[in-house]
Amino acid sequence: MTPAKLIKTVVAALEEIKARDVEVLDVKKLTTLFDRMIIASGDSTRQTRAIANNVVEKVKAAGGIVYGMEGEDNGEWILVDLGDVLVHVMQTAVRAHYNLEELWAQAARINKISESSSRKKPTARPPTAEEGEEAPPATPGRTRKARATRAKTDPDDER
Repeated sequence: MTPAKLIKTVVAALEEIKARDVEVLDVKKLTTLFDRMIIASGDSTRQTRAIANNVVEKVKAAGGIVYGMEGEDNGEWILVDLGDVLVHVMQTAVRAHYNLEELWAQAARINKISESSSRKKPTARPPTAEEGEEAPPATPGRTRKARATRAKTDPDDER
């Protein structure tokens, strides 16, 4: 299954069960663990479980491989591992608390590929550095001071 088809399948499965605020992030340049991260919200544990189970069913039906699913017992934050694509299905309050979009702020946002997403109003996203605010660090501990200290001690470091 091609990455584009996998993402299209996942987004369609998310929207079928009314997942909200679906974000597709390209994280290839930030990590070697996976290429894309998809984040979606549900209103209750029942809905997050239904969303995650629908993703698993649709991916398998389309010929994709599901490597694992974690968190379905609790239902607040369910992670679906599809290899190069990682899907986070979170309750709204949990998503607001962990704010993965800010943590992965340097990741490029990808337009959703499903047909119904073109009719939806785009979700608000945090401002980027180009819009006048300083961008948050990509990972915890990567502060401006830490980068400056590393730059002074390692002149070959291009970060």
